[in-house]
Amino acid sequence: MKPFTEKAIRIMQSIPEGRVMTYGGVAAAAGSPRGARQVVRILHSMSRSHQLPWHRIINAKGRISLEDGEAGELQRLYLLGEGVEFDDLGTIDLKRFGHDPDPLD
Repeated sequence: MKPFTEKAIRIMQSIPEGRVMTYGGVAAAAGSPRGARQVVRILHSMSRSHQLPWHRIINAKGRISLEDGEAGELQRLYLLGEGVEFDDLGTIDLKRFGHDPDPLD
């Protein structure tokens, strides 16, 4: 496994209940500020095997990236269940609910 992938997995596993991070935020914390698409790939291929909290990863606008449908609604329900709040437009306040991970070695 590549170092970026290992770091991204550790970062995502560290996001506590009731907090979120953006795809780009995970990528930057893992050492690749332009690696948001790699984070998407990791979530798609490794969420189950590494028990990643996929529902805590959102886009840079503070919104769920999954379009209308069952997966997007499931993500919303998981986040609401953890106490994350959405405004009337479906946006999460990143200053209030965003997670800032500890620096990795």
